[in-house]
Amino acid sequence: MTVSVHPAIRPELDPEYIPAVLWNREYRRMVKESGNGIDITIALYRPNGTISTLKTAIFPHTGDAAALNVKYVERLIKFLLWMKGGYKVLIAGCDALADDIRKIYAADGARAFDYKIMGERIYGRPFEVVAAPASAAPESHEISMKLGGHLDGCRIGFDLGGSDRKCAATIDGKVVHTEEVVWDPYFQKDPEYHRAGILDSLRRAAEKLPRVDAIGGSAAGVYVDNQPRIASLFRGVPEDVFKKTVVPMFDEISKVYGVPFIVANDGEVTALAGAMSMEATGVIGISMGTSVAAGYVNLNGNITDWLNELAFTPVDYREDAPADEWSGDIGCGVQYFCQQGVARLARVAGLGFPADMPFPKQLEAVQALMKEKDPRAAAIYRTIGVCFGYAIAHYAEFYEIRNLLILGRVSSGEGGEVIIAEARRVLETEFPELARQITFRVPDEKFKRHGQAVIAASLPEIRK
Repeated sequence: MTVSVHPAIRPELDPEYIPAVLWNREYRRMVKESGNGIDITIALYRPNGTISTLKTAIFPHTGDAAALNVKYVERLIKFLLWMKGGYKVLIAGCDALADDIRKIYAADGARAFDYKIMGERIYGRPFEVVAAPASAAPESHEISMKLGGHLDGCRIGFDLGGSDRKCAATIDGKVVHTEEVVWDPYFQKDPEYHRAGILDSLRRAAEKLPRVDAIGGSAAGVYVDNQPRIASLFRGVPEDVFKKTVVPMFDEISKVYGVPFIVANDGEVTALAGAMSMEATGVIGISMGTSVAAGYVNLNGNITDWLNELAFTPVDYREDAPADEWSGDIGCGVQYFCQQGVARLARVAGLGFPADMPFPKQLEAVQALMKEKDPRAAAIYRTIGVCFGYAIAHYAEFYEIRNLLILGRVSSGEGGEVIIAEARRVLETEFPELARQITFRVPDEKFKRHGQAVIAASLPEIRK
């Protein structure tokens, strides 16, 4: 028994790409047509009593069908964990399937990375997969809240990327300063490098203001009460040093200024930027930069307690999909929609960059070639765009999307226009209902580069 999918549009440099959305739909069709599907519920538990659930159906968990069930449910759980987060996964309705998933998400399992990150690093408790009868399946209990949109006073906003840090200063919503400084935080072992860089950018912005009333920040990773729990910017820092020095870093920096201070995931800020600029809701923001950052503003105009770390969510279901060198998993967004994706495709396109050439430099080279109308560069962007179109349809099965905002270095320039055009072509061809439902929002180049820092400045509320 196999699941076969046939994309109407194939990415030219990645022709074996198997869109997750098509595989999942075909699997569900096969289960429905079999007439003997088993209903299950997947529930993810987070602190404060929040629960996210997904109801679906699987084949009876025996024989060849068991392997398909495991692939289908494991990939769903992987997506849900990095979309919504959770320290416990409950599978109600099939104990045997839960046992198989438990072995995968274990300290010595294939998803040991996720087991550790979701348990100890993010939620501070052991991660677990448990079984329950179908009758014990819980109902969803989600929370949401307002964030940002504060423009009063003298504010500083910063956005920390993997190749540069951006900073902005605003006075009553008017931008009076923006600056972009190149840095290389990715594999720095000493967190003093990061601290010094952040303080330097804040100092320069503060010099442009008569006073500082509030500071907001945007950075890749998971942040809880301004504390990084997992962040690619600090991935070179040893774990013991991370816990001792990086986790309290922003709390300590905030004391330098003694004003309201908020650091949020850069994807959340991207989504907030879209919601504010479009005066819209149902916004998913995708930042294609050093990694793939995402955020979501729901139909009520609120953010949630979800993680929205789409870099780690699977979008390609082929068995030999490219692997993420950090998590070890295959087919995840980080290999398709950021600088790493560009570098991977550059090799396939025959550009022959040196193996030790940093990803940001490879992106710059591809962008320069795109300006020269080099067909190899164009093929890279077309490939990203096709993959992204199918990924959008996949995201839309989990998020209620009305507006899509795209930011980040990869989306800059002519290449970004090609990505959007190809993504739209995929939606119009394969998912016409989504093409009608989703409005693409592409900011101007200055907003792409500095918009997150400006919007980040609006995060804190100034105490009266």
